Amino acid sequence: MKIGYCRISTPGQNVKRQEALMRELGVERVFVDVASGKNAERAQLRELLEFVQEGDTVIVSDISRFARNTRDLLDLVERLTAKGVDFISKKECIDTITPTGKFMLTVFGAVASLERESLLIRQAEGIAIAKAEGKYTGRKKIENTDFAGVYAQWTAKEITATKAMELLGMKPNTFYRRVKEYQAA
Repeated sequence: MKIGYCRISTPGQNVKRQEALMRELGVERVFVDVASGKNAERAQLRELLEFVQEGDTVIVSDISRFARNTRDLLDLVERLTAKGVDFISKKECIDTITPTGKFMLTVFGAVASLERESLLIRQAEGIAIAKAEGKYTGRKKIENTDFAGVYAQWTAKEITATKAMELLGMKPNTFYRRVKEYQAA
């Protein structure tokens, strides 16, 4: 059975190009994740790995959709191989049925990993320059007029931290950072 795997990083991105390729290739089942590729902990990827069986072929549009670092890529392909499943990446023309395909998989996996790391470095450099020029101030601070009241309830143990976060619409890291700021003021 031909099984496709598609991934986009955010809901704002479009998966249609990948899905069109899967239809073109006669893929019978497609798994789609809307998640970062920085690690292999993705719901549809896990489901795909459980679903595949000997004789199947997993097809992706390109390696970066499947894994963003060499270790994850090689681990995922090894898991497929252990189950008797082949792996094909169309963009890079990689097919793990052949020894050359296995070699190329390793090379392209390393290139995808390098590109991701380079992107993160460029992003950090851009942010540092913008900060130095006063153009980057980070995310807008969540303003909540009732912070003092909720803080008082929380410190009096009338509500839990989880309830306080819920009332304020904050995630844990934001809540505890605001608590520190509030206590220091």
